[in-house]
Amino acid sequence: MRKTSPPEICFGERLSCRQQAIRSLFTSGPGILWIVVFLLVPLAAILVMSFLSRGEYGEVERRFTWENYQRFCGFGALGFDPLYPLILLRSLALGAGTALLTVLAALPLSFFIAGLPARWKNVALTLVIIPFWTNLLIRTYAWQIILAPDGWLARLAAAIGLVGAGQPLYPSIGAVYLGMFCDYLPFMVLPVYASVEKIDWTLAEAAADLGANAAQTFRHALLPQIVPGLVAGIILVFIPATGQFVIPDLLGGAKTVMLGNAVAQQFGASRDWPFGSAIAVLAMGLVMLGLWVYARLAAKRGEEAVL
Repeated sequence: MRKTSPPEICFGERLSCRQQAIRSLFTSGPGILWIVVFLLVPLAAILVMSFLSRGEYGEVERRFTWENYQRFCGFGALGFDPLYPLILLRSLALGAGTALLTVLAALPLSFFIAGLPARWKNVALTLVIIPFWTNLLIRTYAWQIILAPDGWLARLAAAIGLVGAGQPLYPSIGAVYLGMFCDYLPFMVLPVYASVEKIDWTLAEAAADLGANAAQTFRHALLPQIVPGLVAGIILVFIPATGQFVIPDLLGGAKTVMLGNAVAQQFGASRDWPFGSAIAVLAMGLVMLGLWVYARLAAKRGEEAVL
């Protein structure tokens, strides 16, 4: 009987620390460079500019000041003015309201799509994301046409007494919520649907066997399983909705000023770049604070933060 030699184990080439650094630089360098140039550098520039001053003719003066942040908090040269604190609260309310509306619509829609036959699921998901094939500005202008005085929605609203005959449904806060809801609904449906697809239905069957009704089964057996998708969807909706300015500007008019509109106005017509930078920094700070609080709470519960 012929003896066979044991198989040889060949190891890869051992790289030195310098070679590993060079290889990592070639693989990760372009992505890191992109983040630094197009994210970190602009953020640093906005942060620095928020502490500078506006000149008499709109130029930026290199003079350190806290005035921009004091002005946003309402403490200006003429005394207390709650304009910008109210804009902040209105923007947070708009983001929270949009997130709530999309949650209420995404839950039944996600369960409906998950219950469809396999060949129809892709069709339903395609219908959900079809609005993304059109530019946001075009979609918002389309809502202006739909909500026009001679549109069927305006006639229906006039028939039931919501508005007067011949009056448009915009500019109004209701039109803003409608536009925001339709624009951000896919951001909520997709993560919630992904969680619904992973549901362990044996837990629902066990709850039913133990005498739980439909509401109790959903609350105790199904809802905990889709919480990660709900949290991801709320984050994806709340953050951009809070800073949205196109929809409030076109469907809400001049009376519906949000944080995004305030930033755009300061960088545009008002030519007050330092104050606009301060508004942007505070808005980003509030968002990051909310995400940090959520991550801390998730860590205390022993859960993985969906960020």
